[in-house]
Amino acid sequence: MKNYHISRHSSFYTVGLSYLKADADLRGKFSLDETGEEKILKAAAELGIDGLLITATCNRTELHGFAQHPFQLIKLLCDHSLGSVEEFQEVGYVYKNYEAIDHLFRVGTGLDSQILGDFEIISQIKKGFARSKEKGLSNPFLERLVNSILQASKRIKNETEISSGATSVAFASVQYILETVPDISEKNILLFGTGKIGRNTCENLIKHTGNTHITLINRTRNKAEQVAGKFDLLVRDYSDLQAEIRQADILVVATGAHKPTVSRSLLHLTKPLLILDLSIPKNVDEDVSELPEVNLIHLDHLSRRTDKTLEKRRKYIPQAEGIIEEVKVDFIKWLETRKFAPVIKALKKKLKTMKEQEIDFQSKKLPGFNSEQADIISERIIQKITKQFANHLKDSEVDADDSLELIQRVFQLEVEKP
Repeated sequence: MKNYHISRHSSFYTVGLSYLKADADLRGKFSLDETGEEKILKAAAELGIDGLLITATCNRTELHGFAQHPFQLIKLLCDHSLGSVEEFQEVGYVYKNYEAIDHLFRVGTGLDSQILGDFEIISQIKKGFARSKEKGLSNPFLERLVNSILQASKRIKNETEISSGATSVAFASVQYILETVPDISEKNILLFGTGKIGRNTCENLIKHTGNTHITLINRTRNKAEQVAGKFDLLVRDYSDLQAEIRQADILVVATGAHKPTVSRSLLHLTKPLLILDLSIPKNVDEDVSELPEVNLIHLDHLSRRTDKTLEKRRKYIPQAEGIIEEVKVDFIKWLETRKFAPVIKALKKKLKTMKEQEIDFQSKKLPGFNSEQADIISERIIQKITKQFANHLKDSEVDADDSLELIQRVFQLEVEKP
């Protein structure tokens, strides 16, 4: 593939870090909540960055946008998170132009997820783009790219079985409980945090364990009540957390806070307690694991677990990659066409000016000159000439950069910036 410039004055970059190299502690430092994302978008707008998309999940934090140098985006991330530039350099990655496009396609279609085929990231991309658009940081390139990724994701879901079977972080946690806890239907389960992961975990617990001894606690009680109402579960106030933990056999923490919500001082245990921390950054203090009654399991441990469902999913990777390539080819064609559109527009404008000057000259020089007919004929010739140039530039054997430069030089064109 030719290295076409995506922008005349900057490049499209992805900067970020993920579960592949960064552990939960490091990912936690770079994690962003909605407020953090808003601050980055505001700062980017003030810097004059043209186009920025943020993807922030428990498995990755990434900025996708246009910049003269990737450090502009890296600095934005580090300035508005708890991570440092030095830490980013240890585990972070930078992709440029077509590599960045390839990467975002794989992320958005679940091929780069911590659990293969987990498509929850696509909703994050949609929300992220909506937020960028609201803040004036979208552009035609980003909009077309996001729509292409959505199209590829939808086709992969419909045409392959890469997302078949129940496999997600929420299901992996329930699977772990089923495999390690005997008599699960008789155990007391406490779910602390009823965000998206918490809700999904709750549904999986009810579906797969048959347990009705599930209590929900959330800092905002009405959110817990909304979840509990669907399943007729018990809700307790946040102030009851310590007492409820003492009664629990299993504690699932899915609070999504930036600091630990469960500390050693909160635990006064008289029996064994299994704690599953499904949060990024970690919401259970590490020193909790020093207590002899506690078995602490984190999200990363659960995500590494594989089963027959994941093995089956891997068979569909080539088919999914084929779909991505098909959609990506259409996107690249659009992108390449967009690249030379300003030159074709400037050429058409120049030819029209030449036409008008010549018709004006001939109408004064030739008696009985039919300027109306001359205009119609000239306009058709201009259309044929510009179409010929456009077809030439679309030819895969042609070096478009050299051709564009030559056309501009020959016709002395003033090309508007894209």
